[in-house]
Formats: sequence, structure tokens, C-alpha cells
Amino acid sequence: MRHHLQKHLAQRLKPIHWMKLIPNGSVSGTRGTERGTGNVPFHNCVTRTTRLIGFTLIELLVVIAIIAILASLLLPALSQAVGKARTVGCFNNLKQWGVATHLFTIDNDDFLPVDASPNGTSIHGGWYVDLPRVLDMPDYHAMPWRTNAGIDPGKSLWICPSNPRRSDGNLLFHYCLNRLVNGTGVSNQVTIGSVQRINRVVWLFDNGGEAAAARENNVHTNIHSRGAHFLFLDGHVAHFRNTDYWNFSAHKGRTNNPELVWYP
Repeated sequence: MRHHLQKHLAQRLKPIHWMKLIPNGSVSGTRGTERGTGNVPFHNCVTRTTRLIGFTLIELLVVIAIIAILASLLLPALSQAVGKARTVGCFNNLKQWGVATHLFTIDNDDFLPVDASPNGTSIHGGWYVDLPRVLDMPDYHAMPWRTNAGIDPGKSLWICPSNPRRSDGNLLFHYCLNRLVNGTGVSNQVTIGSVQRINRVVWLFDNGGEAAAARENNVHTNIHSRGAHFLFLDGHVAHFRNTDYWNFSAHKGRTNNPELVWYP
């Protein structure tokens, strides 16, 4: 009985010999008397291994479908994030112009800057000359992109991030001044204190035309979520939908919105 048990354990503990290549391209190996000895073609071993680590066509299609679904979910969110960033950039630009306006009035006995020529040719005065100087930045005429569409304007207080329009060879104004505030005449000036309801009086706005100074008919109708941004004379900036300021039937700007005062 004891001899039989020792023999049985010896057979169970017999070492395993790993398969090895032989010169004829086969694989040989033994595993005691239970498996015997034999030659196994090498390509069978390779094929068996490949099947274990490879992907089937169905598995690849499933992975591609999952990636496509994730992309379709993420792209709208990324697009909204980019649009939001551009909106914030435009808001900040207009707020800076508002700060410059109030600093100008402090230094000039409460007077607002003059409109200047709407075609951007004024060099001695005007909002696009005086306000940049208040902010210690070059004025409009120092901007090379104003007459050259091939020059990228980059990030600038002059440029709305959402507006793709570039120079027509003569001028480029993404923001337009409400020329009705100062009244008739490019050199006319009024004091900010003389203007009533300055929190509703439009000062600068997203330009849908080309002029540096214009009125309600020049507002952009589809630049920020089907609307535009407005800087008011008190310095705050707000977004309005195009139906709030534009009459699409008459193809012109509205002047009957009490929240948007064009004529002070």
C-alpha cells in the first residue's frame, strides 16, 4: 500500500517539459506518459495564440459605434462652450469701451467723445481716436488690419470674437457708436450728465454694417444666438434677441423698445 502511494505521487509530480522547436519547423515536447510524445506543427500554435488576443469584426464595429455616440454627445457641448467663450469676449470688449468712455468724461468736464467721421478717417478726435488713448492703446489708425483683410486682427478690443467679417480694403468696425446721442454733426458733443435714462440709452453695439457711427439700422441681427450685444451709456452691457430691436417685415431697426433708447 505504501509502495503504491509513493509510485502514484512520483507520477503526479513528474516535471513538465516545455515544447521546443525542432529543425523541421515542428514543435516537440512531452508531458510524462499521460500525454506521450508527438510533433505539433508550429503554425497551429501561432494560430491558436492569435485567436486569443485578436478582435473580431463585430467587436471592432461595436467599439467604433461607441466612439461615434460619445463624439455626438460631446461635440454639441464643446460647440456651446466655444460660443459662450466668444460671448464673454465680446461682453468684455464692450465693457472696456464703457470704462474708457467714463474715464474720458472725467478728464473732459463731463463731455462725451465726438462721433467723428463714420468712415474712420478722423485722426484728431472721435471715439475711435480718443477712447483708445484713454486706455493707453494705439488708436484705430494704427491697426494694420483695418485696410488689409489678409492680416489677422487677433484678440483685440476692436474685434468681436464671433464676427468673421474682415476689412473691405477701406475700414473695419465691429462695434458702432450710436450717433444720435451727440446729436447732429460729427464734431458735436454733449455732457453725459445731460442725457436722461443713461441705463437705457444705447452707446455702442455689435455692428451689422461698416460705419463707425450710425443708428438703429446698423445693428447686427444674427451674431450672438440670433441677437446682439449693446453697451449702454451707464457702462453696463446686455444681450438682446434680434426681434427685440429689428423689424424683419420692414427690414429696419426698431425704435419703440423702451429698453433700447436711441434718441436720448
